[in-house]
Amino acid sequence: MNFVPRVETRLSTCPHDCPSTCGLEVEVIDGRSVGRIRGASDHSYTAGVVCAKVARYSERLYHPDRLMHPLLRVGPKASGQFRQISWAEALDRTAEAFLDAERRLGSESVWPYHYAGTMGYVMRDGINRLRHAKNYSGQYSTICTTPAWTGYIAGTGKLAGSDPREMARADCVVIWGTNPVHTQVNVMTHALRARKERGAKIVVIDVYDNPTMKQADLALLVRPGTDGALACAVMHVLFRENLADRDYLARYTDRPADLERHLSSRTPEWAASITGVSVGEIESFARIVGTRKASFFRLGYGFSRSRNGAVNMHAALSIPAVTGAWQVEGGGAFHSNSGVYKLNKMLIEGQDARDPAIRQLQQVQIGRVLTGDPEALRNGPPVAALLVQNTNPVSVAPEQELVKQGFAREDLFVCVHEQVMTETAKMADVVLPATMFVEHDDIYTAGGHQHIQLGLKLVDPPGECRSNHEVIGELARRVGAAHPGFDMSPRELIDQMLAASGRGTFAELAQDNWLDVQPSFEEAHYLNGFGYADGKFRFSPDWTKVPNANDGPMGPWQDLPEFPDHWASIEAATARHPFRLATSPARNFLNSSFNETPTSRAKEAGRPEVMIHPDDAERLRVEAGDWVRLVNDRGAVLLRARIFPGVRPGVLIAESIWPNEFFPGGRGINTLTSADPVAPYGGVGFHDNRVALERIGPVLEGFDDAVTAAPEPALA
Repeated sequence: MNFVPRVETRLSTCPHDCPSTCGLEVEVIDGRSVGRIRGASDHSYTAGVVCAKVARYSERLYHPDRLMHPLLRVGPKASGQFRQISWAEALDRTAEAFLDAERRLGSESVWPYHYAGTMGYVMRDGINRLRHAKNYSGQYSTICTTPAWTGYIAGTGKLAGSDPREMARADCVVIWGTNPVHTQVNVMTHALRARKERGAKIVVIDVYDNPTMKQADLALLVRPGTDGALACAVMHVLFRENLADRDYLARYTDRPADLERHLSSRTPEWAASITGVSVGEIESFARIVGTRKASFFRLGYGFSRSRNGAVNMHAALSIPAVTGAWQVEGGGAFHSNSGVYKLNKMLIEGQDARDPAIRQLQQVQIGRVLTGDPEALRNGPPVAALLVQNTNPVSVAPEQELVKQGFAREDLFVCVHEQVMTETAKMADVVLPATMFVEHDDIYTAGGHQHIQLGLKLVDPPGECRSNHEVIGELARRVGAAHPGFDMSPRELIDQMLAASGRGTFAELAQDNWLDVQPSFEEAHYLNGFGYADGKFRFSPDWTKVPNANDGPMGPWQDLPEFPDHWASIEAATARHPFRLATSPARNFLNSSFNETPTSRAKEAGRPEVMIHPDDAERLRVEAGDWVRLVNDRGAVLLRARIFPGVRPGVLIAESIWPNEFFPGGRGINTLTSADPVAPYGGVGFHDNRVALERIGPVLEGFDDAVTAAPEPALA
């Protein structure tokens, strides 16, 4: 007799660090396992579309190398030598290490370290409840959003914009500093709909000819870190050709006349020499957005990951204020809707227990912190014990050589709670197996749209995997931390947060799985005024008073420009390091997530590569597939060369993030990135690195040829 499995389709939410936060339809087979995953057709933003890596999520869930049991290190750090232990022993050892560090050096010597491996509020942020209840060192999170959010809020006064679904109703969609074909495919769903139904133009600005650029009517290839110059020249043309909306400027913006005078010298010729974009292309771009009022500026993170990133974001954001595009449906700008939810996370994070006198350590400077840099430690005690959830700093953090040195300290205790044996887990003393998103309850919000969404437990976890919430609660009991949130279930915490935020109840949200909280048209388009007290968009922001979360001014904030400009604070190429390197996102990885799966690895050509312009390759006698060395003052990385005409000469692109083990010597691409803070509030210039490139040759002993895979179908 043939057995026919019972397949039930359940709703969920993608948990990963992507603005799309897709609503999902998940096949649950016999109540025990997960089959296919699709984008939810009834979700107004997801619209039935999901990226290929999430569609094949069962490859992660049932990966043969998934962690199943607690492990104790028995060999040298990074040796990968562990033995299985019980949960009780693992938690007891971790708690005792925390208590010992606290006795010897004070509570600030323990550092709970986390980020966005899951975007669920309970599983991501519950670690802060333990932090605050015990007065462990704080974390100032600067690895991702800080420059972008600061630059955007500098103009609007809050982190919100036009309804992203309005892209489908735009006459022009400007996709700036993001490659959504790789990173958030739903943007393309709505932009291509606008082209099909309205004849909309699509303009894409990026630093290399990627798949999103290939979808553009006008593709502008800029040199890394020069977006501010492009934006200024576009506004120069808008004023020069009387395409600026002077009535709107007078009513809704500060100092428009001073801005126009400032831009009088920021000509297309001036910008062309900086950006590499031709005068004709700059003028065409300006005329498109100047004559199509319904121009939607979809502003990404990529062009903010530079030392002048906040300025670049603010400059691009200023264009729709000059044209008055905010006044019409399908016009205005959007970066993130993270400011619209206003959820009260007091109980989840234990904010009521927080002592503001406890030091905050910069997330991205973990290498400096763990190697004892006094400034990074805020002149406090060394970090003697580390708890890591939801992140893989030995791969993703900048200044990798320092990070590895820090994790290699014999006097540092490290507990890592993970799903697979990452580079960070390999450095741990205790490794704990973690659940994945279909194996626990959580709640999510989206940066890229406007829904509050549930992702409930659909199947039991394999082996002995436990959720972040369970681990935090067990550790709290062992170290003597007291807070009501430790004794509540995830559903109880979600229910309390929703009620405290005026967003209903868990039971009400569970009926439909998501709640659309999009503000009114007038609010989203700032027709009632921008987020500052006077209601004006800021062309001339007070950079040290931008209302974004911060830990005080840092970086060269004193030198920030008064108006939108090209701020030449980038790590410029030199004779010694003549190339500029950007580490843009790969299509089949999400930071270091998915880079353990064989399909994702194969679809990325099976090996890390660096794109180099043919003219540079010819000059250096580099051929396709050659091993090359990229080197700067922070270290050196070996990888294969890919000859690629879709970059500017002098620019290199290494799509990331490959596991360190795929690089000779285990030195991954973030060996080359700096943790110097981006002004005014910090962040990382991941795409702002000067390097030298040296040819090694076609063969490097010990590294095999690439794995091959069939290409994915072209985007429709």
